[in-house]
Parts: sequence; structure tokens; C-alpha cells
Amino acid sequence: MRAGGGGGFFPRGRTRSADTVRLRKRKSALYGAAPGAGGERGPDLIGENIYLVLFTITLRVLNCFLVQTSFVPDEYWQSLEVAHHMFLQLLAKDDVQLLIWIPRLVQALLSALADVKLYSLVRHLETAETAKWVYLCQLCSWFTWYCCTRTLTNTMETVLTIFALFYYPMEGSKTKSSCKYLTLVTLAFIIRPTAVIPWIPLVLRHFWQEQKKADLVLYSYIPVGLVILGISLIIDRVFFGEWILVQLKFLKFNVLQNLGTFYGSHPWHWYLTQGLPVILGTHLPFFIHGCIQAPKRYRIFLVVVVWTVLVYSMLSHKEFRFIYPILPFCMVFCGYSLKQLKTWKKSAITFLLLSNLLPALYTGLIHQRGSLDVMMHMQQLCNNSSNQSWASVFIMMPCHSTPFYSHVHCPLPMRFLRCPPDLTGNESYLDEADIFYSKPLKWLNEEFYNGTLPTHLVFFSVLEQEISSFLALNGYEKTATVFHTHMPQGRIGSHIYVYARRVK
Repeated sequence: MRAGGGGGFFPRGRTRSADTVRLRKRKSALYGAAPGAGGERGPDLIGENIYLVLFTITLRVLNCFLVQTSFVPDEYWQSLEVAHHMFLQLLAKDDVQLLIWIPRLVQALLSALADVKLYSLVRHLETAETAKWVYLCQLCSWFTWYCCTRTLTNTMETVLTIFALFYYPMEGSKTKSSCKYLTLVTLAFIIRPTAVIPWIPLVLRHFWQEQKKADLVLYSYIPVGLVILGISLIIDRVFFGEWILVQLKFLKFNVLQNLGTFYGSHPWHWYLTQGLPVILGTHLPFFIHGCIQAPKRYRIFLVVVVWTVLVYSMLSHKEFRFIYPILPFCMVFCGYSLKQLKTWKKSAITFLLLSNLLPALYTGLIHQRGSLDVMMHMQQLCNNSSNQSWASVFIMMPCHSTPFYSHVHCPLPMRFLRCPPDLTGNESYLDEADIFYSKPLKWLNEEFYNGTLPTHLVFFSVLEQEISSFLALNGYEKTATVFHTHMPQGRIGSHIYVYARRVK
């Protein structure tokens, strides 16, 4: 065939150079602009789409304000009660509401950033599609909603675990950094020593797979460990006034002496039969399905979950919050399960959202809210300066049932039933709260015989009938009734009563 003839490749009278060739537009990601270079992802913030980040922050701030209940005493007694004076000095503000809400809003912000980092991690390891489902599972988890804005060390431990996981050297990871992930893990260990438990399999796996093991130890493990532990020692030296290794004392108290049993004990199988199923909730079937369907490289995440549950099962004292840090690992499997569903996907998503919404709202707005609401009544005593000169409060509840001065923040004389753990090994030891609840009326009559009575008493409704004669004899009248829970048990009543003594 002749090159320029009518039967050639080009019409007669037209040449290749003169012809305008139109190429069809391709929508494939391979032909799209790179992130941050004008592509469709939009502007970035902390490495992700800014709209995703802002949405997550907004949701967690809303989450913060929709959690108005108490969970465990440690969220106050290991944080706000310890540091509220110093915190307000830093802010140069003396407002109790700032003290209550700013730490929680900061925690909400950190949790939101952790949610985004979890999404980013899966997007780098897998695809944006898989990351989307993991992100959805993380956001609609009722237990995450319940815990992620609380001032608990477990919450900070979980946040740092997600941040560290983002930099962990997984196969295919584009964000791996040994120094960064080890720094975050060590920081989590400083905050709460048990944070190291989920990381033992991960660190061992990293060491096993590392080609230059000596370099890893000399240039990562040792420098990071020495710097972070050194900072911890200096901080503790400033606050305790002596050199002390807090992490060693934590290990001695909770593991070697097993004194955590003073605050309750459970059977060895509790985490398997109750703990993990409860915090997973309706995510449980998706977690199991995801464990079966997920690629082999995620088996290390399953090892982390199983290992952590088994280690905690060996300790007598067990709580739901202790295994909160493994929940993000579980969400990876749940998200992978949703991605793999071919049919009933919309029904599964609807089921997850609705089944988690109800417990999230109930536990956040209703269950055990009395412990916080009753402190608002105590604040009112502070608002009137004339009250402070004569008012006093005695909280006759299981010790640490309520926050204390962090939620009042005024020189109002207050007292609660003490419950220090016994460090002498006395098997017949009873704390003040135990002695009081064994015979409340007798205890009150002996304690305040010829003594100064408090102007206000705060106690659970289950106690009212038993001490009614003491209340009537000493001129106490009920001034407030606060709802606490629909599930009263033992010393915990459905309501909290405030009784005030008539001023003669």
C-alpha cells in the first residue's frame, strides 16, 4: 500500500502532522494528578483531605459534649484531681468549667487525629475503599464514642498506639519510621506502662525481620529509650522531690504484689466471655469475618489482639478500659469485612450504625451521670460567697464515686469515705468505706458524737432508709434528687440524694 495514496492510513490531502488528534480523557487514578498537585483530593491537612480532617474533628467535639456521664474514678483522680491547680495557673484563668471541658476537648482533638491516622494507615497499606470502611467502623464504635473524649490514661494510650502504628514498618507501608514509632510507643509506656503489652509482638516481629539488627538496637532502641525514660525521670524528680522510677512501682503494685485485686477481681476468662464481646458490641461478627478474610500480612494484628487479651487475663483485676487500645486493631478487620461483603452491605452498615447509636447515646447521656450532676449542686454552694464560710460536705458513697475539687474549685470543706489499699498484707483489712457500709447508722452516730456535723450529706438512695433516724434527729432535709443509673447494684443506687441541715 502506498504511503500517500487514497487507500492509505490518512485521508487524501491530509498529513499526520497537520491532523489534530484528540485523546479521550481517562479517569483512572494512574493518570490523575498527584496528591497536593491540584488533583481531585483537595487541600491536605496532616497528610489527608482537609474536609475529612475537619469532619472528624467536628464529630469528636460533638462526641465530647454528648458524653456527660462518669465511667471510672481514674478519669478524674488520675488526671484532673492531680493537676487542676497547675492547669489553671498555666491558663491564667480561674474557672471550673474551663477546667472540666478544656482537657476533654483536647482529648477529643487528639482522638480525632488518631481516627484520621487510622484511615491514612489503611489507605497506604490497602486502598481508599478499604480505608473508608475501617474509618466508618472506627467512628460508629459505641465504646470508642464512650471513651475517646475522657481524660483517661487508657484513652491517651490508645491514641498513641494508633499514631505509632501509622509509622510501624508493615509490608507495603509508605510511612514507616522506626524512630518515630518507637518514640510514640515509649511515650505511651511512660504514660501507662501496660501500653507496652500490645507492642511486644510488633516490636519482636520488627526485630526479627530487620536486616541490620545491630543498627536498629544501637540507633533506635537504645537512644529512644534513654531519652524518653530520662525525661520521665526528670519530671518525676520535680514533682515527687526525689528520684523515683514510677513505671517500676506500677509493675510492683499491679503485677508483682497484685494489689489491683483490692478494687475487684474477675475469673480468668472474663475478657474472652465479657470484656472483648462487650467493647466490640455488634462489630463482633464483622471482626470474626474480617479475621478470616483479611490478607496474611494482617495476622500480626490478630496476634496483638489475642496476646493482649491473654496477658490481661492472667491479672485478677480486670476492666473494659484496659483492652481499649486493641480496639483499633479490631476495627481494621471489621472494615475489611465490610469491604468484602458483596450482598447485604447497605443492611450491614445500617445495622452497625443503629445498633451502636443506642448504647453510645445511653451510656454517654444517661448511665452513671449522677456522679457529675451532683457536683453541680456542690458548685452552687461556692457561687454564694456567704455559703463558703459555713457550708461543708460529706460524700457518703463508695470512695471516689464522684470527682472532687476539680469539679468544684473553691475552698469548700469536703470529705469522702477513704479506701486506701492495704500495703501490709493484712487479710482482714477493711477500709473506711467498708466499715461504714457494714453498719452505716452506728458509724454515723459514733463519728459525729459530740462532733461538728457537716451541713450537706451526699449519698446513694439505697442508704436513705437505713440512716433515716440519723437524718431526722439532726435536722437534715432532702434538697436535691439526682438520677444516676437504671441498673442499681449493691452500694450503688438509682439516684443520689443531697440532704442539707436546717440552720437554726
